[in-house]
Amino acid sequence: MSAPGLLVAAPRSGSGKTTVTLALMRALARRGVAVRGAKCGPDYIDPAFHQAATGHPSVNLDSFAMEDGLLDAVGRIAAQGADLVIAEGSMGLFDGIVAGEGRTGANADIAARYGWPVLLVLDVSGAAQSAAAIALGCARYDARVRVAGVVLNKVASPRHRRLVEAGLARIGMPVLGALARDASLVLPERHLGLVQARETQDLEARLDRLADLAEAGLDLDAIRALAGGAGPPAGGGDGLPRPPGQRVAVASDEAFTFLYPHMAAGWRAMGAEIVPFSPLADEAPPETCDACWLPGGYPELHAGRLAAAGRFLDGVRRFAAEKPVHGECGGYMVLGQSLEDAAGQTHAMAGLLPVATSYKARKLHLGYRVARLVADGLLGPAGTRLVGHEFHYASELTEPPGADLALAEVTDAEGRPLGLAGHRRGQVTGSFFHLISSRAAG
Repeated sequence: MSAPGLLVAAPRSGSGKTTVTLALMRALARRGVAVRGAKCGPDYIDPAFHQAATGHPSVNLDSFAMEDGLLDAVGRIAAQGADLVIAEGSMGLFDGIVAGEGRTGANADIAARYGWPVLLVLDVSGAAQSAAAIALGCARYDARVRVAGVVLNKVASPRHRRLVEAGLARIGMPVLGALARDASLVLPERHLGLVQARETQDLEARLDRLADLAEAGLDLDAIRALAGGAGPPAGGGDGLPRPPGQRVAVASDEAFTFLYPHMAAGWRAMGAEIVPFSPLADEAPPETCDACWLPGGYPELHAGRLAAAGRFLDGVRRFAAEKPVHGECGGYMVLGQSLEDAAGQTHAMAGLLPVATSYKARKLHLGYRVARLVADGLLGPAGTRLVGHEFHYASELTEPPGADLALAEVTDAEGRPLGLAGHRRGQVTGSFFHLISSRAAG
């Protein structure tokens, strides 16, 4: 039987979902509960924090980008060996794209699909009884979803808490704890969100402090008792991504970290071996591998070191002469001709794709991408449908590719055409979007 689950969500971004989620995960794990994490939506940073808090890998659950078979397969990974699954929402509880019910990418779709009650995090700074009106709206907006209780965040004083709780009592909404305003609880951030878990100083101590605050301020027994639902039905790994090769060299260090957990899990489930290597340590992709994957990350913060990593650059060029190489977002930029950093200094990159990128003039690119491959390649035959997500601030300095060089024809989530995107040259491919799922044409 699948483990019960709970969705930690909020009316909007910046309410404290991650703080409450990590506090719950760490506190319950310290009590001996087998907690597993999940992140609703395409965020690729938070799952690493979940893993640090629970000691087990976390996954993404995305009702838009994942078809039913993939979504349930990933859900089964989340529930494996768990007493409790705690899923963290992204943005607001109901925020997503305009699409059919259950396919919007919103947190609420996941809660409804698996019957997971919602623990609503309310940022009550600047409000008192009025916070109850927001909670009531969330509770009534979608009949598929049950808001089972709230946690108050950024409470200013005991009097403030009494006023907020008076409003919530009026609507019959249980208050399951509160956290005071505390700047020390805020995890460090950079331009794509939180500083990565592997780079966050004193992360273990931070997580333990959050757990201490959860023990003191949250009703952990009552919160655990809220969990419900059954998760995805029993089944195999149907729907998980197929590996790009039997032995896949994957760049992995502070510059290359954004490979979705379900991608790696799918590859391993089908018998592939993932062989990590570090470009920042000037390591080349092992020649014994039969495909190379450069994930996204923060190459713009390490452009000088990457440009000076001769063994890495020569090695990836040699690899690409005989075997397929793919780069997504940061990996795509490193496969290009050059990368201009935020200070305006240009660094030579691998030169395998005819693209030059810049972080000097930052521009946000954000959203789902639906693509059709123009030609056969590592990601599939021509016509394969890919769904991914783009989130970066880089600009392309070179002209957009023509059909002879482009990777795919791309639209946004609602079908609006975005033209040709990405590049391909020989066996080398790349694009700015992070791949979440694919489906052969037909």
